[in-house]
Formats: sequence, structure tokens, C-alpha cells
Amino acid sequence: MKFLQFSMLLPPLVLAALLSFPMRASPHKDFLLCLSLRSNDSTSISNVIYTRNNSSYSSVLESTIRNLRFNSTDTPKPLVIVTPSRTSHFQATIYCARKHGLQIRTRSGGHDYEGLSYVAKVPFVVVDLVNFRSVDVDAENRVAWVQAGAILGEVYYRIAEKSRTLAFAGGIYYTIGVGGYISGGGFGLLFRKYGTGGDNVIDAQFIDVNGRILNRKSMGEDLFWAIRGGGGGSFGIVLAWKLILVPVPATVTAFSVSRTLEQNATQLILQWQDIAHQLPDEMNPDVTMFSINSTQDGRKTILPSFSSLFLGTIDELLPIMQQRFPQLGLSRQDCTEMSWIESILYYNQLQNQPLEILLNRTFQTPVGGQYFKIKSDYVKEPISETALNGLFSRLSDEEASSAIIIFMAYGGIMDRIPEDATPFPHRAGNLYKIYYNVNWQEQDNVNSQKYIDWARRVYSYMTPFVSKFPREAYANYRDLDIGSNNVKYASYAQAKIWGRKYFKNNFNRLVQVKTKIDPENFFKHEQSIPPSL
Repeated sequence: MKFLQFSMLLPPLVLAALLSFPMRASPHKDFLLCLSLRSNDSTSISNVIYTRNNSSYSSVLESTIRNLRFNSTDTPKPLVIVTPSRTSHFQATIYCARKHGLQIRTRSGGHDYEGLSYVAKVPFVVVDLVNFRSVDVDAENRVAWVQAGAILGEVYYRIAEKSRTLAFAGGIYYTIGVGGYISGGGFGLLFRKYGTGGDNVIDAQFIDVNGRILNRKSMGEDLFWAIRGGGGGSFGIVLAWKLILVPVPATVTAFSVSRTLEQNATQLILQWQDIAHQLPDEMNPDVTMFSINSTQDGRKTILPSFSSLFLGTIDELLPIMQQRFPQLGLSRQDCTEMSWIESILYYNQLQNQPLEILLNRTFQTPVGGQYFKIKSDYVKEPISETALNGLFSRLSDEEASSAIIIFMAYGGIMDRIPEDATPFPHRAGNLYKIYYNVNWQEQDNVNSQKYIDWARRVYSYMTPFVSKFPREAYANYRDLDIGSNNVKYASYAQAKIWGRKYFKNNFNRLVQVKTKIDPENFFKHEQSIPPSL
């Protein structure tokens, strides 16, 4: 009788969703009823709710699943997807999920490498920020308010509308969501010049477990510190960021020089290790390595590509490289001049596309195959020739036919920002970061374990040559191999195993912030910060 009375108050879409479930009590039915009753405008919230019986459920869920490893028939699916279009929708969703024992997973761009923004092993709801993505650029004051559901491409496009000589220190791949990118620190093309994405945030709008809407002043400096690199899904939901916009020259230059092992690439890498971190802040040097068939005898060889973006012209770049790294033999023909915004298209292999493609949230950016496993390392001392040869031999394995390993130089301003400025601790003392990507195509997904095992073997092989105590990793290159929490109960001891690898000595401060803002650990996942006991 009570349900019949309530049903007369419900909009048709919510009522239909409720009636699609069995009439016995269930958390998701109770959750939907709670959402409708909790919302100031039940009709508006009904338009942003997707249950498994909704015809759009699958398309909404799959729209930003970037790693198809987590889109199989066996992958746990959310009971409900909510795509809030106003802050009251977030408040109602948090309240009702708490009340009815459902976990929340928050998704902005869907690039979590382990799928934790849309997968859970317990009953859960996905809060998808797709409708929360406005970008308000104030070029005169060099700031922008960006809602957390915007992708980096939308941010770059809106900045370029106002100025071609302003930028945000964001990542390369433009479909990455701003919410997750900054929450994990934020590594990108400008990080040696201007720091991480989190270093370039001066305010935020945030909703906590009690539904309070907070800004930097009302949340306090500890929480504001924690959300700029302490990992997404731990403290609450960031609704928007206030970003610093940084100056870039009208002309930037990209270059790439490739050499096989037979063309002395190993010696070039040895020299690069000594040189790259000392190059000017205006560069972001890296070496991308993968296997190819040798043109000489058909056998496999490794093709390292030495590349960088430079904030300046070819004429400014060439003398620097001739003085600092003459062995590379960089020539004018290896270089391409462009504007900053054009460099985003360049690195996404979209050189001939209109800028409007940056607004396409569903485009698959070039990170290799659509099924992949990612790992990361930090290097403090140059790796020897013998050790490099061992790495190259593993890149020649059958399972590594589509694998990519990238050395990304550190130095620059990163050497001058303290480790505890934000939770992102990987600052001074790093020569470079290593990015390991093994990927495969759909037809070979039945053999996915052999590729994952290959990544783990390479990671094990590299142990003596990378950082130690802890062996550091980048939080936005999510890797559950390095440790995970119990799904239902996260202990400090458990979380410290992986937490110190991502955050080093900042981990304990993150735990203190978590204990204050979310003591009952409502916002949680396999690598979320736990409260202290």
C-alpha cells in the first residue's frame, strides 16, 4: 500500500524503472525510490537515471570504457548509472547510496587503467559526470573554471577560442577527463615547465559525504591539498576546478628521430639518460621503444624514437640540441613547427583534422590496442647497457609485438617543487619515468593473460634498476598488481603497501585528511585512501 501511495507521486520514468525490478525489497529499487523522493524535482532526476532495463543503459556505460578488458560479459556492471546535471543530483545520489548500502564509482573520462571508475565487486552505482562539463575561460586573468566531467580536449578547445598563447598544463590524450586527471596529479607536455595539473589548480568545488558543497576556503587547505593528486574516489566528488592558464609561445616545435639498435640506438639512450633531465624546461624529452622487423634480415629489432615538444621555434631549438646532444644529429627536417593547440592534434595523430574533433568525447585516442595493461617506474640512476639489452630482448618477445615502453624525462621545474607541495611526490631526484604498455586486439583477448604475464615479467626484471624503498609508481597509471584494499574493509596496513609507492611520505597525510572528511569510508575502491582506525 505504501508503495502504491508513493507511486502516484513518481514521474513515469522512475516508476517504470522501479516496476522493472522484482517487487521484493532490493537495494537498487529502494535507491531509486529514495532518489525520487530526495530530489527537489523528481522529473529532472528521472532524466539522468539509467537502469539495466533502460534502452540507453549499455550505450551510456560503454561510452567511455577506454580499456575493453573491463567490458566483458563477466565484468560486474552498475545497478544504476546516474548522470547528474545539477548539484542536487549529486547530493541525492550520495545520500541514497549511503542509506541503501551501495558503493559509488565516479567517472569523468573513463581512463582509469584498471576500470575502477566504472567497475566494482560489490553492488554499486556509477556517477558519470558527462553532463557536468562546462568550461568558462577568463583569458584576461589567465584562469578557467572547468567542471570535472569535461575532457581535456574541451578545455584546450575553449582556451584556444580565446587565446592561442595560453594553455593548461594538461595531458596529451584529449579524451582524458579533467576530474580524474587532476585527482591523480596530472602529467603532461608542459610538466617540466609548469608542473603537474594539480600544481596549476587554485580553487575547487567539491561535495563531501554529507552533501556539503565546499570550495577551497570552506574545505580548508588540507583537503584542498589532498584532492590535487591524492587519487580520485577517496574523499568525495570534485565538481569543478579553477585552473591557472599558463603562457605558451605562438610557435612550438615537435621533433622525432628514430634509430634502430643497429644504428647505434643503445649508445644514444645511454647518452640520453645523462642529458635529458638537464635539458631546458621548455622541452619534454622522451624515448619510445617498440619492436619492428629489421629491413636487413627480417629478424626483430628495437626502434627507439627520440622526441620532444619544444616551446619555441626550430631556429631556437637546433642550437640547443647541437650543443647539448649532438650525437642525436637532429636536423631541420626532423622538426615541425605548429601552434600549441595544433601540437595536441599532432600528438593524437590528428594533424589533418579540424580543432572541433577535440570536442569528440568518444574518439579512441592512440594508446595502442583497446585492450591493455599499464605499469610504471621511476629511475634515479642511469641504467647500464647490459640492463638495457635485457629490456630490449624482452621487447622482442612474441607477446610484445604491440608493446610500447617510454622513458619520460624529469628535471625542469619538477626538481624545484617540494615533494609535499601536493600528494604527487615524484619531484627532484628522478631522471625519468618509465611507462610500460602491453596491448592486444579483440581477436586475441582470449589470450589476454599471456600479455599481462609478459608485463609482470618485464616489471620484475626491471626491479634492480629502478627506484627502491618504495618502488615508486604514478597514481594515474593505476596498477592493482602493486597492492589493493579488501573490497569491503580497507586497513591502513593493506593500503600502505601500494599507497607509499604512489604517494611516498605524503600517504600518511592523505590518511589523516580521509579520516577527517570521510571517517566511515563511504568513498572507497580497491586503491582508495583508508581512514585511520
